[in-house]
Amino acid sequence: MARMFVDFHIHTALSPCADEQMTPKNIVQAAIDRELDVIAITDHNSAENIAAVMAAAQGSSVTVIPGMEVQTREEVHLVCLFPDVEHVDHWQSYIYDHLPDSSNREDFFGEQWVFALNGSPLRKNTRLLLASTSLTVEEVAENCMQMGGFCYPAHIDRPNYSIISNLGFIPPDIGFTAVEISPHITAEEALQKYPYLKNYQLIGSSDAHYLNEINWARSEIHGNDASFKEICMALSGLNQRKVVTI
Repeated sequence: MARMFVDFHIHTALSPCADEQMTPKNIVQAAIDRELDVIAITDHNSAENIAAVMAAAQGSSVTVIPGMEVQTREEVHLVCLFPDVEHVDHWQSYIYDHLPDSSNREDFFGEQWVFALNGSPLRKNTRLLLASTSLTVEEVAENCMQMGGFCYPAHIDRPNYSIISNLGFIPPDIGFTAVEISPHITAEEALQKYPYLKNYQLIGSSDAHYLNEINWARSEIHGNDASFKEICMALSGLNQRKVVTI
């Protein structure tokens, strides 16, 4: 099987907490420079820059997976991945319907830039993205799967915005098969601290908000190719596909 280096948690300048240098072209070039094979774009509660990053990666060695980092009602962050732009756009409409009807405060949260397909700044997203949706963890996970996506908890070792810190445990009935660990902990340390994680595929991702953070933590996917189907099988530990956290 192929071994692919991946980083499945990268923000663009659409996320108000991300640096303005997190443009589509800069992100793809950083991924190339750091020898990543597959990246996922996971902005906060939005997917409006997915198409631009995929356009920037066209013809390069990097495959871009459409994604989103959703904040649930419980202030838990979940990574949601999708097979293509059509699926993630449908998901974005669903998430927007469950976000508060509030405007972004640039002076407090930061700017939220949307980029055109050629990589140039197109406009600012004016709605408040750095907020909790009205959806529970269970609702996000269930509906993500129903809409053709794959969902797992983000940075489970963090003291805030993680499923363990906010709920105290990972509900077994939701059906998660993978969990993300942050760059601040190794897989061995995570398993020692939370022994029940042995039941999950552990994926290390950078949660990059700045260019120099891309590939701070990465994982190795073992699969036949970089297709969404193969990635989902690896994140589920199926048919000898797996994730190795580096």
